[in-house]
Amino acid sequence: MKNKNLKAFLYLLPAILFLGVFMVYPLIDVLVYSFEEGYNSASQSFFGVGAYNYSYVLHDTYFLQALKNTFIIVIITVPVSTLLALLISLGLSSIKPLRNLFQTVYFLPYVTNTLAVGLVFMILFKKTAYTDGLVNLVIKAFGAGPIDFIDGPYWAKMFVMCFYTVWVVLPFKILILTSALASVKDDYYKAAKIDGTPKFRVFTKITLPMISPMIFYLVITGFIGAFKAYSDEVAIFGTDLNAAGMNTVVGYIYDMLYGDSGGYPSYASAAAIILFLIVFTVTVINLMISKRKTVY
Repeated sequence: MKNKNLKAFLYLLPAILFLGVFMVYPLIDVLVYSFEEGYNSASQSFFGVGAYNYSYVLHDTYFLQALKNTFIIVIITVPVSTLLALLISLGLSSIKPLRNLFQTVYFLPYVTNTLAVGLVFMILFKKTAYTDGLVNLVIKAFGAGPIDFIDGPYWAKMFVMCFYTVWVVLPFKILILTSALASVKDDYYKAAKIDGTPKFRVFTKITLPMISPMIFYLVITGFIGAFKAYSDEVAIFGTDLNAAGMNTVVGYIYDMLYGDSGGYPSYASAAAIILFLIVFTVTVINLMISKRKTVY
């Protein structure tokens, strides 16, 4: 028995070392940095230990704006993208001809570079001296005035950001849910058909419970991914996200490290720990809900 345990441990050792070096140690290091006040990266020195870094970050208007933007993106894009993916997956599963073609078309945005997609969105929505953009042309056709979605009001910029985020994450969710729907046994549907069960009841009592593990998986990973949003914003609004009012928490951390206001690893570490606690709390809540609602 001891030899078997030793052999199992040796198999796991490379993974344990990898996780320890690249995940556990950096997390501990960031936690230590977050309590070191006045840390100087050049001299590797600091003048005190305490919670000042957290106080500074939580009172920083740029961080509060980034936190607000992040929460709006999370609250809007995760449920909207999951619901749209479910509806599209149901449609794809119900058709026979050209199903593979439609699945490929819906999956194409996922394999396309996000920065390239962001540039396309910027061209579609950006208002310039020469053109109001394709989207504004459509708006004008309905008698409404042009809207500056990139440099205009906050709500317009947030609409573009949420629209873009949903567009980027939708293909992966469609792929997962389409596979989940295909794994549901036909015996359940045949029994429901014999009983004359209405389609909506079949969906709520058979389809939805059977694919609930995948739905909660997408919701949990969607929350985590949305909280880490940054590159999407850069693709549309440029690198100076603070000036555009569209920065995120991850963007704030990057700016504190390498941006124009960079050189403050202690502030960046404090912001990273705050983000970790938020994501951890949301994930735990989702897992608790999934245990009650998921059918395995």
